[in-house]
This record gives sequence, structure tokens and C-alpha cells, in this order.
Amino acid sequence: MNTLETLFDKLWTDYISMNPQVNEIHDLLISKDENVVNDHIALRTFEDARINKEKIAQSFLAVGYHEVETYMFDMKGLNAFHLEHKNPENPKVFISELCTNNLSKQAQDIIETTLDSIPLSVLDDFYLSSAGRLWPANYDDYNCLLSESDYAAWVYAFGFRVNHFTVCINALSGWDDIADFNSFIKDNGFQLNNSGGEIKGSPELLLEQSSTMANAVRVDFSDGKHEIPYCFYEFAKRYKMPNGNYFQGFVTQSANKLFESTNRDS
Repeated sequence: MNTLETLFDKLWTDYISMNPQVNEIHDLLISKDENVVNDHIALRTFEDARINKEKIAQSFLAVGYHEVETYMFDMKGLNAFHLEHKNPENPKVFISELCTNNLSKQAQDIIETTLDSIPLSVLDDFYLSSAGRLWPANYDDYNCLLSESDYAAWVYAFGFRVNHFTVCINALSGWDDIADFNSFIKDNGFQLNNSGGEIKGSPELLLEQSSTMANAVRVDFSDGKHEIPYCFYEFAKRYKMPNGNYFQGFVTQSANKLFESTNRDS
């Protein structure tokens, strides 16, 4: 049966299967008797009607989610929106897509050929967002995309899967300050993304975020295995708005820097 629980179970299982640092951090927090609540997940795709953000969102809409707010990332050529569930205890879903018409013709041709190879039967599958890479990948093509967009190269190499889960700092009992939490993470041997500073956002913006840098994994390409950055773990602290409710949206200037957690040269 296609349910919210089975969808998130598949996404989480796939996410941690190649991302041991997530399990290590998660287990570390559990060992501190913490309640690890997922604030949101993030998914990546291309702006193509076959697999665009609206397509990826379909499964979530079918299990009680609805679109809340849209975002533009002009410098990175991305559009995005976030979804929220009718039950606010369920994590938010942030889905972004790359506007491929900003890329060179060579890069666009690589992406078009890639998408043409996806079996049509898969595109309407309830678990498309956790299907992984549905095409053969060439390392030269990966590097061509990488030279223009880390985001494009990531989607080409990994396909449809979660880019990150997010620890909700508000739900932790041992930390209230995100800087203290970051120190705890670093003290336990994990590297944080310091692009734009370790803490993205501010109390004034109603959201503070930080993240690990993506761990490197060996990926199968047509010419063999190559080590490239995979996924990261995010940490978020939300603040109350004047009406007393916690801010549930996202801050574009912060997200811009968080995207760089998977950059190869960060």
C-alpha cells in the first residue's frame, strides 16, 4: 500500500545506505536521549515536464501534502517550492529544479539524452522520488555538467533521491543555541559547510541553518567507479513570528549556501 510512512521509509533507507555520517550523527543524538525530529527533506530534479518539481511532488500531494510557497534562485538557475502536510508534525518537503535552458547546448543535450532514456513506466511510480538513478552515466558527461553546475552533475550522478534530511534543533532538549550544537557536531569529528559562515540565516530572518559537508562515495560510471560528493545532514532552528507561530518557510539566501554542501570543490 502506498502510504506516507512507506514513502519516507524508502527515502530514509536510501539516504543512509550511502551516507554513514548521517547514521553516526543520528545514533550520537539518540545516545544522548534526544528526540530526533525531521524538520524537512530536500529533493532535486530538472525543469522538464517529465520529471519536474510538480511531477516529483505528485506522490506527496497524494498523501496529504499541499504546496505552500515558491522560491527563485537566480544565481544558481533554480526554481523551488515547499510542501506542508495537513498534519504539521510531518516534515516539510522542499523540491527544487534546475532550469536547463541556462546551460550550454552540450550540457542540455546530455540532460535531454539522459531523460529520454528513462523508462516511461517509471515516471508515474509512487516511489519515483526514491528511485535513484534510472539511466547509465558517463564520467566525462558528469564532468561536463560539473563545469557548469554542481547541481546538474549531482542529479545526473545520483538521480531521484533525497539530498538531505534535517534535524529540528527546536525538538532537542540538550541544545537551544545552533552555534553550541555546531560545536558538538565538530567536536565529534564532522565537517560543517562554512560557505557564508557555518550558520546560515538569523533570528531576525526566523530561521537558522547549518549542515555537514557531503560525504564522498564511489559511484558506478560507464568507465568505472569514481568518488564524488553525495548527501549531507542539515540542522535547523526556527523562530516564532509575531503571531506566536513558528516560521515554517525557507530563506533563499541561506538555501543558496546550503546547496553548496554538495559542491565538489568546497
